[in-house]
Amino acid sequence: MFSSKRESEILNIVRMHGSISVIDLARELGVSDQTIRRCVKPLSDRGLVEKVHGAIVIPDQFMEPPIHRRMSEQKDEKQRIARMVASLINDGASIMIDSGSTTSYVAQALLDKNNLTIVTNSTPIASLLAAKNGNRVYMAGTELRNHDAAAFGADAIRVFQQFNVQHAILSVAALHHEKGFLVQQHFEAEIASILVNRADHVIVAADHTKFERKSLVNICEPTDVDTLVTDKAMPAKLEKSLTRWGIETFIAD
Repeated sequence: MFSSKRESEILNIVRMHGSISVIDLARELGVSDQTIRRCVKPLSDRGLVEKVHGAIVIPDQFMEPPIHRRMSEQKDEKQRIARMVASLINDGASIMIDSGSTTSYVAQALLDKNNLTIVTNSTPIASLLAAKNGNRVYMAGTELRNHDAAAFGADAIRVFQQFNVQHAILSVAALHHEKGFLVQQHFEAEIASILVNRADHVIVAADHTKFERKSLVNICEPTDVDTLVTDKAMPAKLEKSLTRWGIETFIAD
């Protein structure tokens, strides 16, 4: 897909930021401005990035919608899913939660729980659950993504890898009967994979609009997921695959 490793690195960094100046991109990669411009050109020619006033940006069609917009989509369904997920969590539990609109609703539903230990890369989730009902909250990462205030990268990974928890609660962009559980960006998959490996019980919270969609990157082997919480019965092929993968499914009604 890429003619050089540098192009892939540039695209990943721009996707993480949404927009970044040529100067900052060069500094982050430890190369010259000229190198950045040379490597960006083939990415721009293929429509993967755009050059705007000394900055590199991701075109709108490749950007995930802002979190406030996603929070308003399928709101009732996501709230039902969130309440069902919260019903699976006991007081005093230890949890990792990734960033996403559905997991944000899960965090709201967890406000009724006491003495939770939460590790998350989502600033809104961390702020919501911190200092409530005896909770202990650990924020993973430093630099925040612009559209949802979530952190990714090496700093976030280091924090997640320090913990072993009872539950990991994940959101996904797609759920497919052949491809499994998927997200849009590799750095999102990297974080999700760590959560899967550090938890005893893996829960995916996904509404019906994710069914039989495809996305770019798998977060894990489908058999690594223990529980799916959704809002509607799924297509027959997907239901059959979930049974084959050994995944327990709850439909929030």
